[in-house]
Amino acid sequence: MLHIDRNTFRNIFINHWAFFLIRYPSYLKPHIMDVVNKMLGCGKESGGYSEFSCFDCGRDVRRIAFTCKSSFCLSCSKVYTEKFVTKVSKSLHPGLRYRHIILTVPDKLRPSFYSNRFTCEILTQFMSCGYKCLEDVVCKAVKCKVKIGAIVVVQTFGRSGHFNPHLHVIMTSGGIDEATGKWVELGYFPYEILHKKWQYYLFKMLKEVSPTSKMRSLIHELYKAYPKGLVAHVTKGKVPEQCSGLARYLAKYVASPPIAISRILSYKDSKVTYWYKDHQTGKEVVTVDVMTFIGRMVQHILPKGFKRIRYYGLQATTNAKQCKELITKGLLRVGRSIKGTYEIVAFKKYRERYRDTTGRDPLICKFCGSEMTLARVWLPKYGTIFDEWEELKAGKYGKATDRDDTATGRDRHPLRPTAEGVPLPLSLLWD
Repeated sequence: MLHIDRNTFRNIFINHWAFFLIRYPSYLKPHIMDVVNKMLGCGKESGGYSEFSCFDCGRDVRRIAFTCKSSFCLSCSKVYTEKFVTKVSKSLHPGLRYRHIILTVPDKLRPSFYSNRFTCEILTQFMSCGYKCLEDVVCKAVKCKVKIGAIVVVQTFGRSGHFNPHLHVIMTSGGIDEATGKWVELGYFPYEILHKKWQYYLFKMLKEVSPTSKMRSLIHELYKAYPKGLVAHVTKGKVPEQCSGLARYLAKYVASPPIAISRILSYKDSKVTYWYKDHQTGKEVVTVDVMTFIGRMVQHILPKGFKRIRYYGLQATTNAKQCKELITKGLLRVGRSIKGTYEIVAFKKYRERYRDTTGRDPLICKFCGSEMTLARVWLPKYGTIFDEWEELKAGKYGKATDRDDTATGRDRHPLRPTAEGVPLPLSLLWD
């Protein structure tokens, strides 16, 4: 089996990023530079670190470098995904079934999104019109005015790395009847209506965002090219129901970086070879020069502050408590019991992830077996922002006494409380 260094992705940028910017200065954007620079310094002490020391024997010290925690960084993508899973799992309502919808964009419209990739307006409207479209489709299907819930995630890259904007949506399979307050379940999904409605809402949004004659002409052309509506996928029989897997299922599709390190087959002679799974032909292997590869990756870095995950309707986080009460009452009014809950997936911190991977606790002293304590925090911009050794020397926890401990024969020293509330002897300072 071919082994690829986990730092291959970073090394490509280390070796060629500066030359890429000279050739393509349009990417000299603050939000792109910031993300790439963080990725290049990820996991290095020069980017900041926390230092843990054993306050018992004083022999073991461990520095943990800060990471960038970005989905663009292949080393941090797992952590990013876990955070996404945790956040989504908290928003799912017990007793409801969900559907996974994918809303796509025709090839000829992708340049319009690409030319506006450095702004947020078109993607924001894109996500909003996706939700409006689905709510309209459900209303048509159940033949009454209902309010649905949706988690909408925008993704700009296709499997090959090319610019391919589309929406992944987890929506409630039904909604609250606004007239009666009852829950209305969505049985059959009207695929034909979805295709036409998505065409209408997407084209209408684009004409509003770009009110030009060129756009109107293109929309008119596409209406003729797609007489049955646009492509929209509704995943059948795969979305987990009443179980713990839904958030993880969604993360697999939408919280991944533009490429996984396992897909990079080789990097040599300024060429990168990687594979992807094509919908029609299956597994495809491509070789491109590094400039093309870097361009395919950085074009998907979204503007700073843009929210790639948004919650609409019954899934809105701003009034989560009211939505939960509304859903509970709506289900009870139709005599439907609320069985089972979706798992709240707890986010694991560095210590837990390290322990799960290696079977070893990174903050246990290798000499005496005691738990190490945070001693210092250093940041490149501000220097040392926390130094426990200086606090101790200044007498933060009192001073040592001259009395002997009759049980151990050692001098008795003040005790420093840890974050867990367990006092540790500070013998090192007064030996």
